Amino acid sequence: MQVSVEATSGLERRLTVAIEEAQIAQAVDSKLREMAHTVRIKGFRPGKVPLKVVKQQYGGQVREDVVNEVLQSTFYEALSQENLHPAGTPTFSTGESKPGNGLEYTATFEIYPEIELVPLTDQTIEKPSVDITETDIDNMIDRIRRQHVTWEASDAAAEKGDQVNIDFKGTIDGEAFDGGEGKDTSIELGSGRMIAGFEEGLVGASKGDDVTLDLTFPDEYHATELAGKPVQFAVHVNKVEKAVLPEVDAAFAKKMGVESGDIAELRKDILENMELELGKQLKSKLKEKVMDTLIEVNKIDIPKSLIENESEALRNQMVQNLSNQGLSQTDVSALDTSMFAEQAQRRVSLGLIMNEIVKENAIQVEAENVRALVEEIARPYEQPEEVIKWYYADKKRLSEVESLALEEQVVDWALEQAKVVETKASFDEIMKPDTSA
Repeated sequence: MQVSVEATSGLERRLTVAIEEAQIAQAVDSKLREMAHTVRIKGFRPGKVPLKVVKQQYGGQVREDVVNEVLQSTFYEALSQENLHPAGTPTFSTGESKPGNGLEYTATFEIYPEIELVPLTDQTIEKPSVDITETDIDNMIDRIRRQHVTWEASDAAAEKGDQVNIDFKGTIDGEAFDGGEGKDTSIELGSGRMIAGFEEGLVGASKGDDVTLDLTFPDEYHATELAGKPVQFAVHVNKVEKAVLPEVDAAFAKKMGVESGDIAELRKDILENMELELGKQLKSKLKEKVMDTLIEVNKIDIPKSLIENESEALRNQMVQNLSNQGLSQTDVSALDTSMFAEQAQRRVSLGLIMNEIVKENAIQVEAENVRALVEEIARPYEQPEEVIKWYYADKKRLSEVESLALEEQVVDWALEQAKVVETKASFDEIMKPDTSA
């Protein structure tokens, strides 16, 4: 077997392998002899078919099978010989393998990059720190009250925060369009549920009013046939309702699970829940900062095939999520894998860098860390012990937690290497959802 390797561009390699005819002929002859013992050909008794006849009948097919087998086996031998590690699926190109000519083929593929980790000793990582204040607890109670709001009919003009019940019909160039009409629809003004200008245009309207709204659909509107188009909505206001929030009293505390009805105990429970959620968010934010630093200091080439595969996986995940939420197949089919390329590149890059860190520093997942993560996942459930048993009863489920535990150990390793500076932040700053994605 003769092997040569050519670097075509970047991480792409072209592997050329030449196989002598003797190797193929020997394998073909061996298979034909085996067949002669079992093959059935009219005019001959089983096991008595002459090799020449078997070769005439099956020689071409057997050679084709042998060539495919030799290609597969020699490809992996050649990779081992040249110490190559393909990323993604290779593309094979073979010439016609006629008897006497042997076999020559090429395999084109990308390889994994060689990564030389950059030390983190000169890097500074900011670690956010938060003290939960009494005002934060007050704000949380207000949010909980909003979740238990009731609505009271009002003859006053609608204000932001009020709820209006409306009938509406939208037209584009005087023509109605699918999804542009609604009856007996309740909308909280300021919720951002409708397109820009719709809710704002109803501020000041009263029960029985008819309002005309001249608006424009966003350029990035999910229904592409409407994106960027001017639209007119004719709106009739059926009623205006004012929010009535529950009083923070013993009845409210009991409704929140505090049997004694004691407000101080309610605040203590809310504080504990806030601390639990804050801890998760602080951990997530710190992990993100570590990952950003790892990517920033370790500039690596990434195989395009890995990015394409990851982009496709992310798209499929999004399609499934949107389908579960009730979006039509037409809407989700418009999602293109290119939309996920940036996220895919980040994930692949991090995966390669972290794998190298694990390998270079011989980091192994610790059983106690896995247990702690499983217990953390199980804590919010009514029967946490059952959830813990559920994870440990299945190796696949547990392996997902082990991967998370290993990631956390890499984060801990990075924090030990870098300079960590604590920065003060407010509860709302840390808990504010990230909408950048």
